[in-house]
Amino acid sequence: MKGVVFNLLEEVVRRSHGEDTWDALLDQAGLAGSYTSLGSYPDEDMSKLVLAASRTLAMAPADVLRWFGRGAMPILVQRYPNFFSAHTSTRPFILSVNDIIHPEVRKVYPGADVPIFDFHDAPDGALLMEYQSTRKLCALAQGFVEGAAAHYGEAVNFEHLNCMHNGDPKCVFRLSFASDRGR
Repeated sequence: MKGVVFNLLEEVVRRSHGEDTWDALLDQAGLAGSYTSLGSYPDEDMSKLVLAASRTLAMAPADVLRWFGRGAMPILVQRYPNFFSAHTSTRPFILSVNDIIHPEVRKVYPGADVPIFDFHDAPDGALLMEYQSTRKLCALAQGFVEGAAAHYGEAVNFEHLNCMHNGDPKCVFRLSFASDRGR
């Protein structure tokens, strides 16, 4: 996993809970915590940090990942405003992930192993989002979408229809946004 993801987690933790909490998470996880944004680190380091945060913050690991995704979004908006300013709502923003955002991520962070997203329109106007990654960080993906919705001043409702953690080959989310409701 690229160091930039660890850097984001560190910033989210420090902003919300202070430097001492980040240091405590590193200690609990048995990690040194020196992550350079361009470096590559074992996925298990993230797993250890999520489990340490789960214990420290009294949250389930999936809730830690969602919290992280939501908290990282304002940081990403500050760092990469052009990704966000090109859109006026959440739906077109997340639809740009495969075609615009992830190719840019690969340019900046060569070797980045980004998840695969597929999107389909549901007959009722909802968006079906398929997520596939060997890391199985579907809760983080959900948190990122929730954070994007907050950025655009929208509410998003998630239904997790299929999940890799339950043996499915990919996760499938049914997303309905405030602008989709009532169609």
